[in-house]
Amino acid sequence: MEALTKFLELSAIPDVTWKMMVMWAVCVTLFYLAVYKGFEPLLLIPIGFGALLANLPTQGLLNEPVGDHPGGLYYYIQMGIHLELFPPIIFMGVGALTDFGPLIANPRTLVLGAAAQFGVFVTFMGATILGFTMGEAASIGIIGGADGPTSIFLSNKLAPHLLAPIAVAAYSYMALVPMIQPPIMRALTTEKERKIRMTSLRQVSRMEKLMFALVVTVVCILLVPAASALIGMLMLGNFLRECGVAERLNKAAQNEIINAVTIFLGTSVGVTMTGDKFLTEQTLMILALGIVAFGVSTGTGVLMAKLMNLVSKNPVNPLIGSAGVSAVPMAARVSQVEGQRADPSNFLLMHAMGPNVAGVIGTAVVAGYFIAMLGS
Repeated sequence: MEALTKFLELSAIPDVTWKMMVMWAVCVTLFYLAVYKGFEPLLLIPIGFGALLANLPTQGLLNEPVGDHPGGLYYYIQMGIHLELFPPIIFMGVGALTDFGPLIANPRTLVLGAAAQFGVFVTFMGATILGFTMGEAASIGIIGGADGPTSIFLSNKLAPHLLAPIAVAAYSYMALVPMIQPPIMRALTTEKERKIRMTSLRQVSRMEKLMFALVVTVVCILLVPAASALIGMLMLGNFLRECGVAERLNKAAQNEIINAVTIFLGTSVGVTMTGDKFLTEQTLMILALGIVAFGVSTGTGVLMAKLMNLVSKNPVNPLIGSAGVSAVPMAARVSQVEGQRADPSNFLLMHAMGPNVAGVIGTAVVAGYFIAMLGS
């Protein structure tokens, strides 16, 4: 009995709290969604495992350096977030993985990406009414863009104390795109509208794609310098993809680099999810405001497409308006699936990639605007 008592004293078992155990249940939920439901496993598994580590009485993992004693492993890995390294590097990988051709072939879909940012500003105003500061409200509102790296980038600058719930909300709603968006899309469209067939996109030349990457880089940075890191790395990745002479770099950006950084970014977000910080009324408010932001962004994208049809002879299927959020390419796939529910022979994926890409650019620009206006 004495040996057992001594073992318990030496172990970390007495340090376990009820908040830790609640967070274990949250982690299990994230694992279930990722492993058994297939909802963004590349994101939710690292976040969930990081959260599990954060809610165990670990040693040598999270501690800060004291005197000559070094800090824990994730004290240093998290510097990739605090020093704003991980989100831009992720953007480089996104650029390398994404074909901007559909947006170039049909530039008017840029309007749909812009319309989907409406949810960001609606939620920003709503959060300020609920008592959040301007910086906190901006960081919460950007969840409506459905862009995890941008949400992390912005909240790290304007509301670092809210990084964990904002990042979890952004990535969770990205993962739940196939569940959240379809009911909104169906409610705002008729069956006839969902069956609209769009004309085939023209072939976009390599020169056009290269010029697009350069022009967007110059224009966006001149207009919103605070978005330079995100826009610059996004377009660098896309230039590597399209130039055709840097395949090794392109493959590295698409695979090894983005995969490694995704692991570190996800687990770094997860280790901030301690029970004491996460299980609060404020977190519940952020999660609620996040779903409002995402829903409004989805709805305004669809409604803008319907409005465009009133003034255009070349109809747009309103379903692609929902892809104006930045969840690439999940939102575009949802548009495709919903379109084929109405007409199995209708193919909307490439058309939906136009507003989807526009949404990535738009969310980065909006984040830069908030940083410029509210940053110290």
